[in-house]
Amino acid sequence: MENTYEKYRFSAISIKKKTAVRFRAFSRLVSHSHTRTLEIVMDFFERNDLSPNDDLGIKNNRTNKRINAVIAILKNIEKQQTLPTKVMLDTLFQEMSQVEDQEAEEGFDFGTPEPFSRDRELEHYQNRYEEMRQQLGQYKTRMQDVMERMDYVKGTFGKGHFKLDMGKDEFEKLKKEL
Repeated sequence: MENTYEKYRFSAISIKKKTAVRFRAFSRLVSHSHTRTLEIVMDFFERNDLSPNDDLGIKNNRTNKRINAVIAILKNIEKQQTLPTKVMLDTLFQEMSQVEDQEAEEGFDFGTPEPFSRDRELEHYQNRYEEMRQQLGQYKTRMQDVMERMDYVKGTFGKGHFKLDMGKDEFEKLKKEL
């Protein structure tokens, strides 16, 4: 196997031992060679148009331009989307309040309420009770039908589950009924 470093010429750079130890530790995290690590670091600074002496705080003009661009985008969204929506909602609520005011001025006449006798009230609640019992019976019958259409399917790798043998249209119809 040919050594890949034979075709390169190496140069020595003198640096403090403490800095060299830090660089070696950093180099192990970033790349398999010190040369490649140094190339990656230099590429990063060149690609991002940065200098190690740059202050990356808010005082940086480039950062200020980016922040100003974000602010401009947010203001544009507010101006083009949020404010028109708010105006439409305000207009809608104003119209609704005007309609309610007109209805309040006109007033509603529900007529004189007809008093219920005790027998009539009892009859009303009995009828309603019977209607609700019939509805409950219909729901019970429908659910029994659904339960009869369910089959237990044993799972290959885990717990089993129930499968409902019903077409999609029929299932949608059942959902609407319930």
